[in-house]
Amino acid sequence: MKSKLYTLLIITLLFSINNTTAQGCDGDDPVGTDSLSKANIKVFGYLQPEYDYHFEGGDNENTFRFRRARIGVRGEVYQDFSYYFMLEASPFIGSTGDAYLMDAFVTYTKYNWAKVSLGSFKQPFSLDVATPCNSLTTIDRSIVADQLVAPQRDFGLMILGGNKYTKFNYWFAIMNGRGLQVKDDNTKKDIIGRVTYKVTNNLTIGGSFRYGYPIPNNEEDTRTSYGGEFLLQLDKLNLQGEYIYDEGAYFSGTAGGCGSTPVALGERRDGAYLMASYNVDENIQPVFKYEFFDPNLDLKDDGSYMERMTIGINYFFNDKVRFQLNYQANIQTVVNVDDDVLLAQVQLKF
Repeated sequence: MKSKLYTLLIITLLFSINNTTAQGCDGDDPVGTDSLSKANIKVFGYLQPEYDYHFEGGDNENTFRFRRARIGVRGEVYQDFSYYFMLEASPFIGSTGDAYLMDAFVTYTKYNWAKVSLGSFKQPFSLDVATPCNSLTTIDRSIVADQLVAPQRDFGLMILGGNKYTKFNYWFAIMNGRGLQVKDDNTKKDIIGRVTYKVTNNLTIGGSFRYGYPIPNNEEDTRTSYGGEFLLQLDKLNLQGEYIYDEGAYFSGTAGGCGSTPVALGERRDGAYLMASYNVDENIQPVFKYEFFDPNLDLKDDGSYMERMTIGINYFFNDKVRFQLNYQANIQTVVNVDDDVLLAQVQLKF
């Protein structure tokens, strides 16, 4: 399987040598289908080498690694049909350590209010998840998004409408519910949706919903999730927040988002984050994020409740190269453990 993916990647790169004038969004998010040109193909991707230092000590207290190493192509081949294809090559994300197919979908884009995507892509749930990995303000996504919006990518059919210029946008998907690299094993499908509304030029609010069947070979036990979000942009100040509530069955074998390790969940769980960033100038952007995650709302003082404050700074050399430095203060409410983390990452987009 790995050799086939590499072969396909080489063919794609060879083909792209004579077709490099395509225009469009370079995000890894299937909602970004704005105005692809007729130039057939665009190669894009990014590398995120990183250094992590964990303050709890031990043999693995610090390490160099790749957070992500992705390459993809996108374009338009026939009138209103566009395609999007991406490989993940980082050995630190995914279950096998090998390069694997992450996104691959075809979109019919003729009608702005009724575009249709078919293939593998992100679940349309949560502002945090919808944000492309190369555009995240902090190095890590929020804990609640990584733990509760799982799997973050799946196979399915999505209808979406609107664009960055419209006040209202929506995404509605029917998906397998099993995630990538896994064959669907039941007749049930997950129903997932997200809507956003631009209240003013500065304020956008939105909500998400999911109803599905997360346990393999089980068509009885269900899972229901709700999310609320807002994004406020005031000149140089940006505020973003989100709350997610989740209940019902879950499958512990489903990987957490962006390679995070999933934790045990109770019958009801929730979490939220609030993040503020300030664009000092075109290069410097300090950021502060507070978040919490409760994996079991029915148990108190069991040591599973998580809080985190992230203090960081982003330095943009230009629109292609960025340096991020984050200090994560993990707040323990029950167990006195020093498990803060210092993260440093360089991102290069192409």
